Amino acid sequence: MRLPTERSHFSSWPQSPGVSVGLIAILFAGRCGTIRRDRRVVSKVAGLSLLLPLVRIAATVDEAPAIAHETVVVPSGALRLKAFLWRPKGTGPFPVVLFSHGSGSVDSAHTGPIAMTEAAEKLGPIFVKHGYAFLYLFRRGQGLSADQGPFMQDVLQSEETARGKEARQHLAFVLMTTDHLDDVLAGLRFLKSLPSIDSHRMAMAGHSFGGQLTLLAAERDSSVRAAITFGAAAASWKNSSELRERLLAAVRKANSPIMFVYAANDYSTIPGKIMAEELDKLGRPHVLRIYPPVGKTSEDGHDLVYTAVDRWEDDVFKFLDQQLR
Repeated sequence: MRLPTERSHFSSWPQSPGVSVGLIAILFAGRCGTIRRDRRVVSKVAGLSLLLPLVRIAATVDEAPAIAHETVVVPSGALRLKAFLWRPKGTGPFPVVLFSHGSGSVDSAHTGPIAMTEAAEKLGPIFVKHGYAFLYLFRRGQGLSADQGPFMQDVLQSEETARGKEARQHLAFVLMTTDHLDDVLAGLRFLKSLPSIDSHRMAMAGHSFGGQLTLLAAERDSSVRAAITFGAAAASWKNSSELRERLLAAVRKANSPIMFVYAANDYSTIPGKIMAEELDKLGRPHVLRIYPPVGKTSEDGHDLVYTAVDRWEDDVFKFLDQQLR
Protein backbone atom coordinates (compact mmCIF):
# COMPACT_ATOMS: atom_id res chain seq x y z
CA MET A 1 0.00 0.00 0.00
CA ARG A 2 1.31 3.40 -0.90
CA LEU A 3 1.67 5.92 1.91
CA PRO A 4 0.48 9.49 1.31
CA THR A 5 2.96 12.07 0.18
CA GLU A 6 4.11 14.75 2.65
CA ARG A 7 1.68 17.28 1.26
CA SER A 8 -1.34 15.01 1.03
CA HIS A 9 -0.72 13.68 4.54
CA PHE A 10 -0.58 17.12 6.23
CA SER A 11 -3.50 18.51 4.29
CA SER A 12 -5.65 15.61 5.42
CA TRP A 13 -4.73 16.06 9.12
CA PRO A 14 -7.44 17.68 11.30
CA GLN A 15 -6.26 21.16 12.19
CA SER A 16 -6.34 22.59 15.74
CA PRO A 17 -6.74 26.26 16.76
CA GLY A 18 -3.40 28.00 16.51
CA VAL A 19 -1.68 25.07 14.68
CA SER A 20 -0.83 25.55 11.01
CA VAL A 21 0.32 23.12 8.38
CA GLY A 22 3.57 25.07 8.20
CA LEU A 23 4.21 24.68 11.94
CA ILE A 24 3.68 20.91 11.76
CA ALA A 25 6.01 20.67 8.77
CA ILE A 26 8.72 22.59 10.66
CA LEU A 27 8.43 20.26 13.62
CA PHE A 28 8.97 17.29 11.34
CA ALA A 29 11.82 18.80 9.42
CA GLY A 30 14.03 19.10 12.50
CA ARG A 31 13.49 15.52 13.63
CA CYS A 32 12.95 13.40 10.53
CA GLY A 33 14.55 15.15 7.57
CA THR A 34 12.95 14.03 4.37
CA ILE A 35 9.88 11.89 5.11
CA ARG A 36 10.47 8.27 4.10
CA ARG A 37 7.75 5.82 3.25
CA ASP A 38 8.25 3.39 6.09
CA ARG A 39 6.63 2.48 9.36
CA ARG A 40 8.93 4.72 11.42
CA VAL A 41 7.37 7.75 9.74
CA VAL A 42 3.88 6.50 10.50
CA SER A 43 4.86 6.06 14.15
CA LYS A 44 6.25 9.60 14.37
CA VAL A 45 3.15 11.02 12.72
CA ALA A 46 0.92 9.22 15.19
CA GLY A 47 3.00 10.47 18.12
CA LEU A 48 2.83 14.06 17.00
CA SER A 49 -0.89 13.81 16.50
CA LEU A 50 -1.22 13.11 20.22
CA LEU A 51 0.12 16.60 20.89
CA LEU A 52 -2.72 18.31 19.06
CA PRO A 53 -5.24 18.13 21.93
CA LEU A 54 -2.66 19.77 24.22
CA VAL A 55 -2.08 22.56 21.70
CA ARG A 56 -5.85 22.99 21.44
CA ILE A 57 -6.10 23.36 25.24
CA ALA A 58 -3.25 25.90 25.34
CA ALA A 59 -4.89 27.96 22.59
CA THR A 60 -8.17 27.94 24.51
CA VAL A 61 -6.44 29.20 27.67
CA ASP A 62 -4.70 31.99 25.77
CA GLU A 63 -8.01 33.10 24.30
CA ALA A 64 -9.90 33.06 27.65
CA PRO A 65 -12.00 36.22 28.04
CA ALA A 66 -11.10 38.83 30.65
CA ILE A 67 -13.02 38.79 33.91
CA ALA A 68 -15.99 41.10 33.41
CA HIS A 69 -17.25 43.75 35.80
CA GLU A 70 -20.61 45.43 36.13
CA THR A 71 -21.19 49.15 36.51
CA VAL A 72 -23.34 49.88 39.57
CA VAL A 73 -24.87 53.00 41.10
CA VAL A 74 -24.00 53.81 44.72
CA PRO A 75 -26.26 56.35 46.49
CA SER A 76 -24.38 58.93 48.57
CA GLY A 77 -26.88 61.40 49.96
CA ALA A 78 -28.45 63.07 46.94
CA LEU A 79 -25.63 61.88 44.67
CA ARG A 80 -25.58 58.79 42.49
CA LEU A 81 -22.02 57.59 42.26
CA LYS A 82 -20.79 55.04 39.75
CA ALA A 83 -18.59 52.07 40.61
CA PHE A 84 -17.13 48.98 38.99
CA LEU A 85 -18.06 45.76 40.79
CA TRP A 86 -16.35 42.44 40.22
CA ARG A 87 -17.62 39.20 41.74
CA PRO A 88 -16.07 35.73 41.61
CA LYS A 89 -17.97 32.96 39.87
CA GLY A 90 -20.69 31.35 41.95
CA THR A 91 -23.48 32.60 44.16
CA GLY A 92 -21.53 33.73 47.21
CA PRO A 93 -21.74 35.33 49.63
CA PHE A 94 -18.20 36.53 48.94
CA PRO A 95 -15.65 38.41 51.02
CA VAL A 96 -15.21 41.86 49.54
CA VAL A 97 -12.71 44.71 49.27
CA LEU A 98 -13.81 48.32 48.76
CA PHE A 99 -11.10 50.35 47.01
CA SER A 100 -10.70 54.14 47.32
CA HIS A 101 -8.71 55.97 44.65
CA GLY A 102 -6.58 59.08 45.13
CA SER A 103 -7.56 62.74 44.90
CA GLY A 104 -6.97 63.03 41.16
CA SER A 105 -4.44 64.13 38.60
CA VAL A 106 -4.39 66.59 35.71
CA ASP A 107 -8.08 66.01 35.12
CA SER A 108 -11.04 64.19 36.62
CA ALA A 109 -10.59 61.17 34.35
CA HIS A 110 -7.13 60.20 35.63
CA THR A 111 -5.48 58.97 38.80
CA GLY A 112 -1.80 59.78 38.46
CA PRO A 113 -0.84 59.08 34.83
CA ILE A 114 -3.47 56.35 34.42
CA ALA A 115 -7.07 56.68 33.25
CA MET A 116 -9.29 55.84 36.23
CA THR A 117 -11.29 53.19 34.42
CA GLU A 118 -8.04 51.54 33.30
CA ALA A 119 -6.70 51.71 36.85
CA ALA A 120 -9.81 49.96 38.13
CA GLU A 121 -9.50 47.28 35.47
CA LYS A 122 -5.91 46.60 36.50
CA LEU A 123 -6.97 45.75 40.05
CA GLY A 124 -10.40 44.13 39.87
CA PRO A 125 -9.38 40.86 38.18
CA ILE A 126 -6.46 40.44 40.61
CA PHE A 127 -8.79 40.43 43.61
CA VAL A 128 -11.31 38.16 41.89
CA LYS A 129 -8.53 35.71 41.10
CA HIS A 130 -7.93 35.41 44.84
CA GLY A 131 -11.62 34.85 45.57
CA TYR A 132 -12.65 38.39 46.60
CA ALA A 133 -15.41 40.59 45.27
CA PHE A 134 -14.04 44.06 44.51
CA LEU A 135 -15.72 47.46 44.35
CA TYR A 136 -13.83 50.34 42.74
CA LEU A 137 -15.88 53.40 43.71
CA PHE A 138 -15.61 56.61 41.69
CA ARG A 139 -16.14 59.36 44.25
CA ARG A 140 -17.92 62.63 43.47
CA GLY A 141 -16.34 64.68 40.70
CA GLN A 142 -14.01 61.93 39.46
CA GLY A 143 -13.99 59.18 36.86
CA LEU A 144 -17.47 57.91 36.02
CA SER A 145 -18.87 60.15 38.79
CA ALA A 146 -17.48 63.34 37.27
CA ASP A 147 -21.03 64.66 36.84
CA GLN A 148 -21.78 64.25 40.57
CA GLY A 149 -19.81 67.21 41.86
CA PRO A 150 -16.80 69.43 41.17
CA PHE A 151 -13.40 67.84 40.58
CA MET A 152 -11.49 67.96 43.87
CA GLN A 153 -8.23 69.21 42.36
CA ASP A 154 -10.05 72.13 40.70
CA VAL A 155 -11.62 73.07 44.03
CA LEU A 156 -8.25 72.92 45.79
CA GLN A 157 -6.49 74.94 43.11
CA SER A 158 -9.14 77.67 43.31
CA GLU A 159 -8.70 77.79 47.08
CA GLU A 160 -4.92 78.07 46.75
CA THR A 161 -5.22 80.84 44.16
CA ALA A 162 -7.59 82.80 46.38
CA ARG A 163 -6.10 82.16 49.84
CA GLY A 164 -2.73 80.41 49.58
CA LYS A 165 -1.23 76.97 50.15
CA GLU A 166 -2.17 76.63 53.81
CA ALA A 167 -5.79 77.26 52.95
CA ARG A 168 -5.55 74.59 50.26
CA GLN A 169 -4.14 72.07 52.73
CA HIS A 170 -6.89 72.80 55.22
CA LEU A 171 -9.61 72.44 52.59
CA ALA A 172 -8.16 69.07 51.55
CA PHE A 173 -8.42 68.03 55.19
CA VAL A 174 -12.04 69.20 55.37
CA LEU A 175 -12.99 67.32 52.19
CA MET A 176 -11.26 64.19 53.51
CA THR A 177 -13.25 64.24 56.73
CA THR A 178 -16.63 65.18 55.19
CA ASP A 179 -17.75 64.79 51.55
CA HIS A 180 -15.26 62.19 50.38
CA LEU A 181 -15.47 60.18 53.58
CA ASP A 182 -19.26 60.21 53.16
CA ASP A 183 -18.83 58.66 49.70
CA VAL A 184 -16.64 55.86 51.04
CA LEU A 185 -19.06 55.08 53.86
CA ALA A 186 -21.85 55.02 51.27
CA GLY A 187 -19.83 52.41 49.39
CA LEU A 188 -19.73 50.23 52.50
CA ARG A 189 -23.48 50.56 52.99
CA PHE A 190 -24.05 49.63 49.36
CA LEU A 191 -21.97 46.46 49.68
CA LYS A 192 -23.82 45.43 52.83
CA SER A 193 -27.09 45.59 50.89
CA LEU A 194 -25.99 43.01 48.31
CA PRO A 195 -27.04 39.38 48.96
CA SER A 196 -23.93 38.12 47.17
CA ILE A 197 -21.62 39.95 49.60
CA ASP A 198 -20.69 38.63 53.04
CA SER A 199 -21.08 41.68 55.27
CA HIS A 200 -19.08 39.91 57.98
CA ARG A 201 -16.01 39.66 55.73
CA MET A 202 -15.41 43.18 54.48
CA ALA A 203 -12.07 44.88 53.95
CA MET A 204 -10.96 48.23 52.59
CA ALA A 205 -7.99 49.38 50.54
CA GLY A 206 -7.00 52.76 49.22
CA HIS A 207 -4.30 54.65 47.37
CA SER A 208 -2.80 57.99 48.45
CA PHE A 209 -5.71 60.25 49.54
CA GLY A 210 -7.88 57.13 49.26
CA GLY A 211 -5.57 55.40 51.74
CA GLN A 212 -6.26 58.18 54.22
CA LEU A 213 -10.00 57.73 53.65
CA THR A 214 -9.56 54.01 54.24
CA LEU A 215 -8.12 54.67 57.70
CA LEU A 216 -10.93 57.08 58.61
CA ALA A 217 -13.63 54.70 57.38
CA ALA A 218 -12.08 51.76 59.25
CA GLU A 219 -12.24 53.90 62.39
CA ARG A 220 -15.91 54.71 61.79
CA ASP A 221 -17.19 51.28 60.75
CA SER A 222 -16.31 48.44 63.11
CA SER A 223 -17.51 45.84 60.60
CA VAL A 224 -14.37 46.43 58.49
CA ARG A 225 -12.05 43.53 59.27
CA ALA A 226 -8.92 44.68 57.45
CA ALA A 227 -7.53 47.93 56.03
CA ILE A 228 -4.74 48.31 53.47
CA THR A 229 -3.20 51.60 52.42
CA PHE A 230 -0.91 52.26 49.47
CA GLY A 231 1.17 55.41 49.80
CA ALA A 232 -1.19 56.97 52.37
CA ALA A 233 -0.31 60.63 53.13
CA ALA A 234 3.07 60.24 51.37
CA ALA A 235 2.83 63.69 49.77
CA SER A 236 0.87 65.52 52.45
CA TRP A 237 2.05 64.31 55.87
CA LYS A 238 4.92 66.76 56.19
CA ASN A 239 2.88 69.88 55.50
CA SER A 240 -0.25 69.33 57.59
CA SER A 241 -0.20 68.89 61.34
CA GLU A 242 -3.99 68.47 61.48
CA LEU A 243 -3.74 65.62 58.98
CA ARG A 244 -1.04 63.88 61.03
CA GLU A 245 -3.04 64.17 64.23
CA ARG A 246 -6.25 62.95 62.60
CA LEU A 247 -4.70 59.89 60.98
CA LEU A 248 -2.89 58.91 64.17
CA ALA A 249 -6.19 59.18 66.06
CA ALA A 250 -7.85 56.98 63.42
CA VAL A 251 -5.28 54.18 63.62
CA ARG A 252 -5.53 54.21 67.41
CA LYS A 253 -9.30 53.74 67.30
CA ALA A 254 -9.68 51.41 64.32
CA ASN A 255 -10.62 47.87 65.32
CA SER A 256 -9.21 46.19 62.23
CA PRO A 257 -5.61 45.18 61.54
CA ILE A 258 -3.92 47.62 59.15
CA MET A 259 -1.36 47.07 56.41
CA PHE A 260 0.75 50.02 55.24
CA VAL A 261 2.33 49.66 51.78
CA TYR A 262 4.93 51.97 50.20
CA ALA A 263 7.67 51.89 47.60
CA ALA A 264 11.04 53.10 48.88
CA ASN A 265 10.99 55.95 46.37
CA ASP A 266 7.49 57.22 47.21
CA TYR A 267 7.29 60.89 48.17
CA SER A 268 7.80 59.75 51.76
CA THR A 269 7.58 56.53 53.74
CA ILE A 270 7.63 58.38 57.07
CA PRO A 271 3.81 58.36 57.48
CA GLY A 272 3.72 54.56 57.38
CA LYS A 273 6.64 54.25 59.78
CA ILE A 274 5.12 56.62 62.32
CA MET A 275 1.65 55.06 62.19
CA ALA A 276 3.18 51.58 62.48
CA GLU A 277 5.22 52.73 65.49
CA GLU A 278 2.04 54.02 67.11
CA LEU A 279 0.38 50.65 66.68
CA ASP A 280 3.51 48.95 68.04
CA LYS A 281 3.15 50.95 71.24
CA LEU A 282 -0.48 49.88 71.56
CA GLY A 283 0.26 46.24 70.77
CA ARG A 284 -2.18 46.32 67.86
CA PRO A 285 -1.85 44.03 64.81
CA HIS A 286 -0.42 45.68 61.72
CA VAL A 287 2.02 45.18 58.84
CA LEU A 288 4.40 47.69 57.27
CA ARG A 289 5.88 46.83 53.87
CA ILE A 290 8.33 49.12 52.10
CA TYR A 291 9.29 47.66 48.73
CA PRO A 292 12.33 48.47 46.59
CA PRO A 293 12.02 51.51 44.33
CA VAL A 294 9.53 51.35 41.49
CA GLY A 295 10.53 53.24 38.34
CA LYS A 296 12.73 56.32 38.58
CA THR A 297 10.65 59.09 40.18
CA SER A 298 8.67 59.65 43.36
CA GLU A 299 5.51 59.61 41.29
CA ASP A 300 6.49 56.21 39.92
CA GLY A 301 6.96 54.92 43.43
CA HIS A 302 3.69 56.44 44.57
CA ASP A 303 1.75 54.57 41.88
CA LEU A 304 3.05 51.07 42.74
CA VAL A 305 -0.48 49.86 43.49
CA TYR A 306 -1.23 50.00 39.76
CA THR A 307 2.19 49.51 38.17
CA ALA A 308 3.92 46.94 40.42
CA VAL A 309 1.24 44.42 41.36
CA ASP A 310 3.84 41.64 41.35
CA ARG A 311 5.65 43.36 44.24
CA TRP A 312 2.75 43.46 46.67
CA GLU A 313 0.30 40.78 45.52
CA ASP A 314 1.53 37.89 47.66
CA ASP A 315 1.89 39.95 50.84
CA VAL A 316 -1.44 41.72 50.48
CA PHE A 317 -3.46 38.56 49.91
CA LYS A 318 -1.68 36.74 52.70
CA PHE A 319 -2.76 39.61 54.97
CA LEU A 320 -6.34 39.58 53.66
CA ASP A 321 -6.65 35.83 53.93
CA GLN A 322 -5.50 35.93 57.54
CA GLN A 323 -8.22 38.44 58.43
CA LEU A 324 -11.16 37.36 56.24
CA ARG A 325 -10.86 33.62 55.61
